Amino acid sequence: MPLNSTRGAASAKAFGLTAGKKSITYPFDIDFLVIAGGGGASSAGAGAGGFRTSTQTITSAGTVITVTVGDGGAGVDGTQPGPRGNNGSDSSISGSGLSTITSAGGGGGANVATGGLRDGLAGGSGGGGARFGGDGTGGAGNTPSTSPSQGNNGGSGKDTAPNYGNGGGGGASAVGANGTSTAGGNGGDGTASSITGPSVTYAGGGGSGGFTGNPGVVGTGGTGGGGAGKNSAPSNNGTANTGGGGGGFEGNPAGSGGKGVVILSMLTTKYSGTTTGSPTVTPSGANTILQFNGSGSYTT
Repeated sequence: MPLNSTRGAASAKAFGLTAGKKSITYPFDIDFLVIAGGGGASSAGAGAGGFRTSTQTITSAGTVITVTVGDGGAGVDGTQPGPRGNNGSDSSISGSGLSTITSAGGGGGANVATGGLRDGLAGGSGGGGARFGGDGTGGAGNTPSTSPSQGNNGGSGKDTAPNYGNGGGGGASAVGANGTSTAGGNGGDGTASSITGPSVTYAGGGGSGGFTGNPGVVGTGGTGGGGAGKNSAPSNNGTANTGGGGGGFEGNPAGSGGKGVVILSMLTTKYSGTTTGSPTVTPSGANTILQFNGSGSYTT
């Protein structure tokens, strides 16, 4: 139910605020989970979107919490020579009196091309490196740096016969696995959160793709929505609203990253009911959970 807009500031400070029949007193805490969009793959798996949490104190009514939910990066043509996958987009929360929390989009997976294109891109978690003309390096995770870390590095590619191997994308809790001479690297696993009540894992890295003409063992997707690598079309995308990285494929197109998500949890007695962007609102024990699958806002 929306907050009563006619109450006075003095009574708000002294007695709390009334939303319909419910009095909301301040201060109180809100828990946040902020997951960025996963990276898009090329030959190698893509990195997961950044995983960040925060608990912040709300001191007054009318605080507008702006929520931005990042899209997953697009997968690209993973044949040689081609581009690297696109990074995912950032997710964030911000508001007056709050610390802004930004999770970085996952890094794009590398292509089986010579030079720098065989190196994965940096991001919340890094994209995997590819194999061709040398061992491509995985992209750096936790970029930009946060504490605690928002993600991990991608795995490296291995340019050794018979089947070569591209690297897996990094995940929130584990690095992407390196490719070997016989197999592609798995995507790094994500991290579990119980902010919605049950434990749910988010931000898994994408698995390495293989070559259609000489299929080897592809990488599995990391737990938490990472797309598995493929030897044939169609490719595997990261799971929507988990921030999972796209699965690699040495074909066209490789997997796209999963869209991010932002989740808020607060005591139901403190929930105002004032939102934009149509979040999913559900009870969980004594709390009310707002899950934003797209951008919007919440007003205390």
